[in-house]
Amino acid sequence: MSGPVHARHRVAVTGLGVKTAAGNDLTTYWNTLVAGRSMARRITSFDPTGLMVDFACEVRDFDPRDYLDAKGAKRMDRTAQLGLAAATDALADAGAHGVAPERRGVVTGTGHGGTTTQEAEYGAVPDRGYGRVSPHYVPMTMANATAGAVSIHHDVRGPSLTICTACASGAQAVGEGARLVREGAADLVLAGGSESAVAPLTMSSFARMGALSTRTAEPERASRPFDTDRDGFVMGEGAGFLVLENWDHAVARGATIYGELAGYGRTSDAHHITAPSPDGAGARICMELALADAQVAADEIVHVNAHGTSTPLNDVTEARALAEVFGAGRFPVTSTKSVIGHLIGAAGAVEAVTTLLTMREGVAHPTANLEQLDPECDLDLVTEGVRKIPEGPMLSNSFGFGGHNASLVFRPAAA
Repeated sequence: MSGPVHARHRVAVTGLGVKTAAGNDLTTYWNTLVAGRSMARRITSFDPTGLMVDFACEVRDFDPRDYLDAKGAKRMDRTAQLGLAAATDALADAGAHGVAPERRGVVTGTGHGGTTTQEAEYGAVPDRGYGRVSPHYVPMTMANATAGAVSIHHDVRGPSLTICTACASGAQAVGEGARLVREGAADLVLAGGSESAVAPLTMSSFARMGALSTRTAEPERASRPFDTDRDGFVMGEGAGFLVLENWDHAVARGATIYGELAGYGRTSDAHHITAPSPDGAGARICMELALADAQVAADEIVHVNAHGTSTPLNDVTEARALAEVFGAGRFPVTSTKSVIGHLIGAAGAVEAVTTLLTMREGVAHPTANLEQLDPECDLDLVTEGVRKIPEGPMLSNSFGFGGHNASLVFRPAAA
């Protein structure tokens, strides 16, 4: 005998928040994307002398004390600071929601957790000894620190989860947050990702494995997704959060709705710990699952915000998968990482925000530094200024180390 059938609630996106190298508010962020210039610069948060790669996309002009008191800020790693700030902005953007604390949820994504604190404490041990390790080390470095901080600061007493699936973490956090709303486990969920991995040890490891661009003489030209001259990604940091709300509740309170999170797909390549499956099967199936979940046909999609890392393998694999699902060059594609770098666990969440802003503005931002399209990437890439996009469903992709894949389908609010 089959079990009871439960209604599937629609998911409205009613608030957005970002902290990135391109800006710390939605207006600045969007205007920087539209300008189409990479924000990669020489690292300023520490002395990068001696590193193989000395540049990144850092969040500038951010003061955690705008959101926390001095003691609270000192006891929180930068990853959690950025995440709490972006979530707070998203909640403010959503307006007065009236959802009871027990019906609120939070889902956060991160690939590394408290990286800057981890490296600082490790580096201090030889001089200070283990007897002087900070008692705050564990709560500052645990992967769920951002979820805990958001829950505490915003009285979230319902589900509180953390997703850690490398570069797919942010997108999966958004997708899993949508599932909570759909299934009736929460009426409002703060979902997103945060990451601050601009740190010497972590960057050195990425550089040694050949993942980072080594264009140190011209960092602003280093992130060049789908270009024939790409040689790796640019490390970025930041956070992006969405307020996901029960559709009927959002409509009843007169909320501004950016769009509907209609579809979510996730798969695993089961191939290699860092390299994508060459045939792109995992990515292809992931996109197909997201489309099926949204009940959207492939030919209805009007735009894709690509994972687009600027690494030789990932770009070709994603382009191949896109062509198999949608046909070659059928709609405009852009890569936000060309401007803000790769935010690792925050990337998918920030790119989900970007997709919704694209939907609201009706134009896609250009892919920076794309001068010569790789012939193996048969895509219609947006370059040289914005491209007008017709109203319709949009897709955002995220693929991570370990073979984790996530795709999100957003539909216009009026649809």
